[in-house]
Amino acid sequence: MSTEELKRERFERLVLPHMDSAFSLALWLLRNEAEAEEAVQEAYLRAFGSFKSFRGEHARPWLLAIVRNTCYTLLARNRKAGAAEAFDEDSHDEDAVAAGAVVSFPANPEAALMLDADRELVRGCLRALPPEFREAIVLREIHGCSYREIAAIIEAPIGTVMSRIARGRRLLENALTARMARKDTGT
Repeated sequence: MSTEELKRERFERLVLPHMDSAFSLALWLLRNEAEAEEAVQEAYLRAFGSFKSFRGEHARPWLLAIVRNTCYTLLARNRKAGAAEAFDEDSHDEDAVAAGAVVSFPANPEAALMLDADRELVRGCLRALPPEFREAIVLREIHGCSYREIAAIIEAPIGTVMSRIARGRRLLENALTARMARKDTGT
């Protein structure tokens, strides 16, 4: 087997299994399915190009860092071009947002509707968070990354990660509380 074939086999074994996580992170950061697909494709090309410098057996944090950087590059490019950020509600369906998540079904239709409404409420509040808090919460709560992995992904000290997660949780809690109060009063 040639060196290039070994590299491709190792890349496929270590990096390709994380495509759902990469897409989910890109979707949360970019909030547009087409842009998320573009970002993941570009990130995978970058990852393959620099894979010879990757050491170790845990490629997920390394890949998600590349995805994150690619997303922010894309966002900066769009801002320079004056592109408006459009929100595509269809791109945030349960399959795209929680790829790989375990789904359990409620016992009755009323419970299913309430659960769906609660999920949408949380998603809406999460989407409204500032990007640095949204990405920290998504990486921790949706992707289950450790603080150390998040620190590697966002290239920040662990203390910053912990602070962003704590503050993001407070912001999310406050937003949920405010929306629930408005929902209860009908305003």
